Amino acid sequence: MKDKAITELTIRRPDDWHLHLRDGAMLQAVLPETARHFARAIVMPNLVPPVVTAEQARGYRNRIMAALPAGMTFDPLMTLYLTEDTDPDDVAAAFADGTARAVKLYPAGATTNSASGVADFDKVRPVLAKMAEIGMPLCVHGEVTDHNIDIFDREAVFIDKVLKPIRKKNQDLKIVMEHVTTQDAVDYVRDNTKNLAATITTHHLIINRNHILAGGIKPHFYCLPVAKRETHRVALVQAAVSGDKRFFLGTDSAPHTDPAKLQECGCAGIFTAPNTMSCLAEVFEAAGALTKLEAFTSLNGPRFYGLPENTETITLTKGDPVAYPSHIVTDDGPVTVFDPGFPLHWNVSV
Repeated sequence: MKDKAITELTIRRPDDWHLHLRDGAMLQAVLPETARHFARAIVMPNLVPPVVTAEQARGYRNRIMAALPAGMTFDPLMTLYLTEDTDPDDVAAAFADGTARAVKLYPAGATTNSASGVADFDKVRPVLAKMAEIGMPLCVHGEVTDHNIDIFDREAVFIDKVLKPIRKKNQDLKIVMEHVTTQDAVDYVRDNTKNLAATITTHHLIINRNHILAGGIKPHFYCLPVAKRETHRVALVQAAVSGDKRFFLGTDSAPHTDPAKLQECGCAGIFTAPNTMSCLAEVFEAAGALTKLEAFTSLNGPRFYGLPENTETITLTKGDPVAYPSHIVTDDGPVTVFDPGFPLHWNVSV
């Protein structure tokens, strides 16, 4: 059956391999939006203060589970924030007992709440060596932070200046290049068959830098890494719909209140949790690849992380446009939901 003729698609329940849930009132409001469709998620540790130790990860996980509404099932997969003082033994213990599934590398100053990240990579070599030994994945925010490097080039420079040296010294280290945004990153993953994968976000499959800048600045499309040229967006779509097991969904859904976004120096982040699956169905249908959606959202990620596929399913049904709210209400303030700029005809049921 041709993809255009498909009007109903049942797939294994998806996972989100890069998610921001925040804490406190924001956590209470945004968690149900993910748990409605997703079974598991790799939860980012860039709180204030960051989730650095196993003990802090257990505490954060407990807060997440306490915020989960009755009747919903969701498994938060915790990560540890890599700092220059991270203890390799604590990391190994957290991985051994299932407290943490991965460690997150933020170059210092690269994005929201990354001030505690890594500036001197020599100082984290013992941690990376221990992770390679035990098979614990490293999730990387792949941008350099040198102000002399153009913001649109920071991912490509990171690959050459940071990632390649790390992989050369730690060939057994499993690495996820998170939220890739360029043809450069797609090509690098495709050219390396061992211990390397990449997540792609919902919004980077849909927007390019014109969406942010053309006709006036659109703060709700501003994210880090920033969206790039249309040629890069097309490369991301081709990677996502290819079925290649090295590419899988990581939404990087990142809620900020509207007052935090709409100011002189607004926050980076796009909140896509409520409508991601509908958005992705449109993208994959347009590419003639609806039958590859399950691999991208539900199969490739568990395979890389060494986890079982979900046994539950969700069903996407094509029909009249689905009405998603323009924003959700939190006790911290309203959060705008990503607007893809086109009607969403795929309804999700579980």
